[in-house]
Amino acid sequence: MDKTSSCNFLFLFVFLSSLSLPCSDTYQTFLQCLQSKSPQPSQISSILYAPANPSFQPTLDSYVRNLRFNRSTTRKPDLIVTPKTEVHVSYAVLCAQAVNTQLKIRSGGHDYDGISYVSDQPFILLDMFNLRSISIDLPTQTAWVGAGAQLGELYYQISTKSRTLGFPAGVCPTVGVGGHLSGGGYGNMLRKYGLSVDHVIDAKIVDVKGRILDRKGMGEDLFWAIRGGGGASFGVVLSYKIGLVPVPETVTVFRIERTLAQNATEIVYRWQFGADKIDNGLFIRLWLHPVTLNKVRTVRATFVGQFLGDAEKLMEVMGTGFPELGLKKEDCMETSWIGSVLYWANFDNGTKPEALLSRVPHSVSYGKRKSDYLQNPISKDGLELIWKKLIEVGKTGFGFNPYGGRMSEIPAGETPFPHRAGNICKIQYLVNWNDAGLAADNEYIDQIRKLYAFMAPFVSKAPRGAFFSYRDLDIGTNKHGKNSYEEGKVYGEKHFLGNFQRLVKVKTMVDPGNFFRHEQSIPTFQP
Repeated sequence: MDKTSSCNFLFLFVFLSSLSLPCSDTYQTFLQCLQSKSPQPSQISSILYAPANPSFQPTLDSYVRNLRFNRSTTRKPDLIVTPKTEVHVSYAVLCAQAVNTQLKIRSGGHDYDGISYVSDQPFILLDMFNLRSISIDLPTQTAWVGAGAQLGELYYQISTKSRTLGFPAGVCPTVGVGGHLSGGGYGNMLRKYGLSVDHVIDAKIVDVKGRILDRKGMGEDLFWAIRGGGGASFGVVLSYKIGLVPVPETVTVFRIERTLAQNATEIVYRWQFGADKIDNGLFIRLWLHPVTLNKVRTVRATFVGQFLGDAEKLMEVMGTGFPELGLKKEDCMETSWIGSVLYWANFDNGTKPEALLSRVPHSVSYGKRKSDYLQNPISKDGLELIWKKLIEVGKTGFGFNPYGGRMSEIPAGETPFPHRAGNICKIQYLVNWNDAGLAADNEYIDQIRKLYAFMAPFVSKAPRGAFFSYRDLDIGTNKHGKNSYEEGKVYGEKHFLGNFQRLVKVKTMVDPGNFFRHEQSIPTFQP
């Protein structure tokens, strides 16, 4: 930025910083601010969408992944900014401050409670989907990935370069890299390799001053914070440099279902003692759902597994580590790592990897999620009580994701994500529905809240832990007033345990005015 542009911005900022402008004024003033900074001001209007623009609503809708936040009554942004270059992001950060308007940052739109693109106050949406470049360097086994890239795009690009390299991240291909990695990032290789952020080796961010900083420029404290502490509390993450991991040429997957009549209680009980201790290359996710079979309500347990190796070796591992499941070789499918990615994303067998490049999810529905951590096995009597509650509540189910392995070896303070050793698994509560209207919302959200309340005796305590990326505003929100620190501590200690205070210190250092904020952001320290 040259001196003339800096002076122009300073004048504009001083004049406007105390104002909260109406929507139309926000657009015009924001546009003028961006144009004053850009060497090509005539091109700036192409990255802005005001509500009157016919492309505004389609652009907004493109990355809404929860229909609860896509109603006519949902507050819309004053404008949408779709940066095409890193410097566009820098200008947007400075100009949003100039018009005194909150900035929300969206990379993939999978925020479960929608706070990356919804607010109860005027806001500008910074939509990162254009910044999705992926550059893979095979000699160093690293890659730079733009925040607007999606996991499926990353996996596909890796697969075009190597059959024996992968990356440990989520199973949903339309999840945005920026949000996924800044919140920790986990997937079906976490027992072998830990979280996504355990393999981040550099990053680029725009800070509150509009500076574009890499790891060296931002310093180790901020670099630590954006690897699991949520990037949107500290700035706008532009890209991450990641280390790829070795994967075998043959990966084996399987899916086994058992009902209560098929001894599910015993099998689930035994899963708790083995899933986090079995071979580190084996990940067995457990789904628990209420179902109706032959007009009778029951519970179905579904075991979905991935093993980094062939089926013969998997049978040996299961024979000693989890024989109760009764896995047979014919239940298994051998494939490549990229084939396993397609399997977990629910594509049909034989689907080409190019399907991962689609930015359109299989389906979009209404939904709600919550989370917990299981630290001690649940007794068989306890499981029987949970089955009754699942059936009573209605539609809500569970996903149990086993930890152990590499997750137990990495210290809790290595990254902001603290839920490492001592956890058997992370629990996801989930309910989806297709019925429109607030009555349906209230019904299904009430169901999941009842199940969550019922589970309190079985899960972590003091505090009751929660996964930051399974966004759940029920556990606390922040109004960013005089009690901001106290409000932030309520949800912050659930997300980050003992790492919360360090995150607050970093936040206070890099964004003392709390410009980068949302309903569950890290607060600044208030003496």
